[in-house]
Amino acid sequence: MPEKKPFLAPTAQARQMAQGLIAQADHAALASLSPDGMQPSVSRIALAQGDGGVVLSLLSDLAPHKAALRAHPACALLLGQPSGTGDPLAEPRLTLHATAQILARPSPAHDAARRRFLAQRPKAALYADFGDFHFVVFTITDALLNAGFGKAYKLTQTDVQPPTPSP
Repeated sequence: MPEKKPFLAPTAQARQMAQGLIAQADHAALASLSPDGMQPSVSRIALAQGDGGVVLSLLSDLAPHKAALRAHPACALLLGQPSGTGDPLAEPRLTLHATAQILARPSPAHDAARRRFLAQRPKAALYADFGDFHFVVFTITDALLNAGFGKAYKLTQTDVQPPTPSP
């Protein structure tokens, strides 16, 4: 008997749904490995959309997941918000596989991330410049979209990038 493949071929609708979930996300569940690589953990983090198909966050050195990302930059982000009615597993959700880069400051990359993040999350200005906070760029490598029962898609980095605006 042939092996069943859980993923459908990506469609324009699946790509659009994934891009929409990223564009609407103001937070994510971040999955990372402990610095010793022995224990997985999940944390909720604030998100903002960066340029070129990346997402941004602002993390404190006091957060265990920051040390985890320094040791193991490969991570996953879960996006999507259940509506609060019906079965939450029927709601669309997107897992982004990503590589985290903690930005040094001062640097042009830090300054650009700061401007972009604070434009979307202005309340973060209260602590963005504290010495223990750093901006993190999550570069998406691929994604898994669950668009509802029986509608699972494996998407590439290109699939989840927002369309380039026309000149």
